[in-house]
Amino acid sequence: MTGFSAQAPAAVVMIRPHHFRPNPQTAIDNAFQSEPETDVSRQARTTVTKAAERLRDAGVEVVLFDDRTSSHPDSVFPNNWFSTHAGGRVAVYPMRAANRRGERRSDVIEFLKRAYRVQEVIDYSGLEPDELFLEGTGAMVLDHVARIAYAARSARADPFLLERFCTTFGYEPMLFDAADQHGTPIYHTNVMMCVATDFALIGSAAIADERRRAAVLQRLADGGHELIDLSFEQLNAFAGNAIELRSRDGSRLLAMSTTAERALTAAQRSVIESSCRILPLEVGPIELAGGSVRCMLAGIHLDPRPTD
Repeated sequence: MTGFSAQAPAAVVMIRPHHFRPNPQTAIDNAFQSEPETDVSRQARTTVTKAAERLRDAGVEVVLFDDRTSSHPDSVFPNNWFSTHAGGRVAVYPMRAANRRGERRSDVIEFLKRAYRVQEVIDYSGLEPDELFLEGTGAMVLDHVARIAYAARSARADPFLLERFCTTFGYEPMLFDAADQHGTPIYHTNVMMCVATDFALIGSAAIADERRRAAVLQRLADGGHELIDLSFEQLNAFAGNAIELRSRDGSRLLAMSTTAERALTAAQRSVIESSCRILPLEVGPIELAGGSVRCMLAGIHLDPRPTD
């Protein structure tokens, strides 16, 4: 399908790490994370390079920054520390893990100001000493059309700060409790759900409270989304960690990992492909850190400045 969609950005920011490794400080609450048997930093760097090339070949604009430091193992996930919004607004977020706070980069923000119309940068990172955290579009899954912020309650998604963000940016908060099949709380909402233009992927069984689950599903349906329910097995394959993007020709695509794409059923694939094309990206080394394609892509929802 083609046509403008506020949900699907045409450009993304990516960070290419030079010293990637699963972060020991985030392992305490990230059940999706696993420890590699060998050093995968070189593989991770190559993986990000190839993913960026594949996205560009598909018509998506990719702004690629390098992280040559060795102190930020999770820098490949920039969507956790900033988000961009229509109307020229940028949010900067407080991070729970101390070794993630240095991922915030002034050069990324300055680039956005030069290349896009940025009117306001709202920085919540000063709330870290108060133990208030909201890790961007990892902690929240935003419906930019219906203006709803879906969030699974966790140490990385503080309800007070969620309310504050929603009041400032004009979203309705939809907070719920979610856990995996073992009862471990979901650490980031974007590993269990994805909102696209015409459909929503969601592991609804992760929301144990039946009334709250029904309320979340109803809000998604009211927003015009066909619901694609994901099993716990599919969530563990990162099938919920996807993002809808827009190509330069106006067509839409769903970027997800090859792991996630292989986990989809034929019926689920049919629903997705009736709205957009699936673009699988091979990001196996990155998934060891407990995140996948959605976590790697910070969408740019800003108006570009004229180039002339």
